[in-house]
Amino acid sequence: MWWFLVVIAAIFEVGWASGLKYANDGLTWTLTIIAIIVSFGTLIVSSTRLPTATVYAVFVGLGTLGTVTVDIIFFGAAVNVGVILFVVLLLVGVLGLKSVTG
Repeated sequence: MWWFLVVIAAIFEVGWASGLKYANDGLTWTLTIIAIIVSFGTLIVSSTRLPTATVYAVFVGLGTLGTVTVDIIFFGAAVNVGVILFVVLLLVGVLGLKSVTG
């Protein structure tokens, strides 16, 4: 259950990270602020039950993967070998950290 909250926090992180770049009116800024609150709120709750360093690494890794994916799919960001390589490298590190943490 607690890792599920980390995933939810990362999903909302993707929302607010994209919102910071693309928000341009009151509604999109309001949604961005709500996403920030939900993201960090669920992160804080899950950090009280799980190892904080691992929670944060998973949160940032999933958020980065999601933000890069949203940028590529919805906003036409350039895709190149470097982007793919470093996102995969980041995920390998996060999964490795998760696998060695109790």
